[in-house]
Amino acid sequence: MDKYLLTLWRFLPSGNVKQNEIADLLQLSPKQTARYIQKWSTEGWLLFFSGRGRGNVSTLTWLEQVEAVLEEKLMKIIDEKPIEISSKYLLWDWSADSKLRLMQKFRSKFGYVHNTNDTLIVPRKNPFLTMHPLEAADAHSANIVATIFNRLVSVDKNGIISPELAHSWDIQTNRIRIYLKKDIKFHDGSILTANDVIHCFENLRNHSYYQDLWKPVKEFVVVAPLIIDVFFSSACSYFLQLLGSINASIYKETNNHLHGTGSFYVQENNEQKTILIAFKDYYGERALLDIVEFVQVPKDFDVVYRSSALEKDNQTFPVESDSGFGVVLMNTFRNSAIRKKEVRDYIHYVILKYRHEISQADARYSANHQGCLIGHSKTYTIPELKRPHFSEPLILRMINYTENTTLWLKNILEKEGIPIEIKWVSFKDTIMKNSNNEEVDLFIHGEIFEMNQNFSYFSFLQNGYSSLAKIIKRDQSINDQLDMYAQTPFRDWTSLNLKIEKTLIENSIMIPLYYSKRQIPFSADLMNIKVKHFGYVDFSKLWVRPELE
Repeated sequence: MDKYLLTLWRFLPSGNVKQNEIADLLQLSPKQTARYIQKWSTEGWLLFFSGRGRGNVSTLTWLEQVEAVLEEKLMKIIDEKPIEISSKYLLWDWSADSKLRLMQKFRSKFGYVHNTNDTLIVPRKNPFLTMHPLEAADAHSANIVATIFNRLVSVDKNGIISPELAHSWDIQTNRIRIYLKKDIKFHDGSILTANDVIHCFENLRNHSYYQDLWKPVKEFVVVAPLIIDVFFSSACSYFLQLLGSINASIYKETNNHLHGTGSFYVQENNEQKTILIAFKDYYGERALLDIVEFVQVPKDFDVVYRSSALEKDNQTFPVESDSGFGVVLMNTFRNSAIRKKEVRDYIHYVILKYRHEISQADARYSANHQGCLIGHSKTYTIPELKRPHFSEPLILRMINYTENTTLWLKNILEKEGIPIEIKWVSFKDTIMKNSNNEEVDLFIHGEIFEMNQNFSYFSFLQNGYSSLAKIIKRDQSINDQLDMYAQTPFRDWTSLNLKIEKTLIENSIMIPLYYSKRQIPFSADLMNIKVKHFGYVDFSKLWVRPELE
């Protein structure tokens, strides 16, 4: 199998060609190109007669139907080899017809496999960026963290708190006493203690991205092996909700390896695949699946959760979940025209003028004419505005997952006389190197709330990984509003969130753009499909109804 050979076959037919053109096509050096041509000639794929002198025309004659031969080889690999081996070949530059046939073959390898273990094989388009609770800033990583680790408490979408690793707690004016469950095992077999919990909390509290959220906490004290006191220097109405966040997951570090207490543990994790194994000593209800295996697939692979490796039928049903919302954020602190409110307001006016067309950029999106707080944000309008003067282009950030939407935004802004220059940034860098956002004037940001809307919105405003938090940290009036949260009962937070959202929208710092829905097809015999953290399926509850004769 040779991807360079396939690329050459696909784009250069028999005939005259310059060797430097082949090098450019394959992105190889002249010496590397010459070696490959010699190799392919020896193997009988082609004949190549080199023109004399640099830059002279050579002659290429194909002797084999390269793509057909390689396709047949890959079909055999898909049949005989593990899917993580065959999946990498699908990333090659196949013709549309070949790729369709290969995809159909490859797709049949996904789904539920019943042998001695119940295994669900799940296609994924990107590796997990991290599995560390303190670093899980994207929904994809946070969902895997939610599966591997537990929190002391859980918080549902209505804000109701339930015990998880803790079974009870006592609340006083400046202290919370937490009681841990007995005999909870980490994945390495060790038993959870109060010291393990405090170690995690100290790391979290001292992390630069979480210091603002944990600011009211003064001290952690081990009262007994399974009892912890948490003391506060000031009011903290949201501490229990904080304990239920993904970043507050409890873990143990040994030899640079993280161990959780969740229903699955990690057996293997690399660029090609991630394998989760059901933890038999899980303190709660054991997962009904034995293995969940995530395998890397091409970007255009259609993700279907199938229950059988043999596609006897294609009966599926869609499961819909919220996939968050998108906003346009303005870097108001940047030393450019974006600092001027009249510039931001005009951009805001243009977006509102065309926002109803957002589904043209991505069919999963519907226009958001209200705000980010579903069920509470109200529809708003702004008057028609005149175009201000622009002396230089505004810098618009583009990343791969917002590419189509960003190009749509660029087009409507330029249509209304706003000069735009694109700056590409990788998705990983937007999360791990948040400073890259400071080099642009505006960008589209997608956000998925964890569970409870009120607390997730507050975290969106305060969490150091949040692009919005970086912007508003320099705005004293908004910071004064943020200080009110710790003093306000959690049940009354909706009004605080709405007030800040109104400030952000009226100052054209944050502009609502779209709501997003995700539909994943599931085969009909997959049972107990529950959508949990960040709109993802809870693998611990999933099972397959067996076929009985």
